[in-house]
Amino acid sequence: MSSLKSPLKLAFIVDPLHKLKIEKDSTVAMMGAAVARGHRLFACEQGQISLSNGRVAGDFAELTLTGETPRWYRAGPAAETALADFDAVLMRKDPPFDMEYVYSTYLLEHAERQGARVVNAPRAVRDNNEKYSITEFPALTTDVLVTRDPGRIREFVARHGEAVLKLLDGMGGASIFRVRGNDPNLSVILETMNQFGSRTVMAQKYLPAISAGDKRILLIGGEVVPYALARVPMSGESRGNLAAGGTGRAQPLSARDREIATTLAPILLTRGLFLVGLDVIGDNLTEINVTSPTCFREIADQTGFDAAGLFIARLEELITGAGGRGVPSAPAPAV
Repeated sequence: MSSLKSPLKLAFIVDPLHKLKIEKDSTVAMMGAAVARGHRLFACEQGQISLSNGRVAGDFAELTLTGETPRWYRAGPAAETALADFDAVLMRKDPPFDMEYVYSTYLLEHAERQGARVVNAPRAVRDNNEKYSITEFPALTTDVLVTRDPGRIREFVARHGEAVLKLLDGMGGASIFRVRGNDPNLSVILETMNQFGSRTVMAQKYLPAISAGDKRILLIGGEVVPYALARVPMSGESRGNLAAGGTGRAQPLSARDREIATTLAPILLTRGLFLVGLDVIGDNLTEINVTSPTCFREIADQTGFDAAGLFIARLEELITGAGGRGVPSAPAPAV
């Protein structure tokens, strides 16, 4: 139980509740940890947030967790509630980070001005593209190209012999291609991704260490979770994403993992990014996930480390601490 004198009112903006997989969903794990500490849960979907009469509010239903499957929750009647009336608003809508997601960040940022505490800070989510943001930290990552010029992409692939191409708004391993300079399908891959120079593509040097897994490292309230989830590609695949069939294997952080994580944790927290999922292949940072980071369940099931409990404990400290209504926002130097 929490040491707080009264329960917190926590609002979750989520995908449809009945579609969440209780056995693996990090948001459900957060909810369970919050209830275990005596807090109240409320939920609504992204499309139920509105600005009306100058106030940002949502149609929130209070949730009761049943501890049963498949019906793991009961929802009370929905009632329009201002976001500022909750102790914290947790934006847990999964990507894609499309224009509707951007519009939601506008609404959430407006709610912040009305006194709401939103985790992660909406402007920080909007400003830190999960693919592009690694380019700010060249000492932590491998060679990267971001361009709309197909000729430059060809030159990059030829220079390295092998590269990974991805779109900046991709998710879950979708639209990620491993290509070689002599690949007979390179032209059609570039045409499909780059749309003849009309879409921006990120190219990264191919990292053979992907065979040992694409490691997800969690940062929670500036604290580094001591275990990573290495998502190991299935046979014949070069993507480790669980959504692409990868197998999750929890393991202690390596010295380089910890170096990357401890370097970034205070920088990202200062920007308002309370929960972050770093992706690391070998010794190289490949993505900084800020929308709806996952892997709480897998790490807890395999190691016993309660990432969800840590998240709620740090959230309590954020709400009750001397830091005010939110995480301070200030520019930080690149590494």
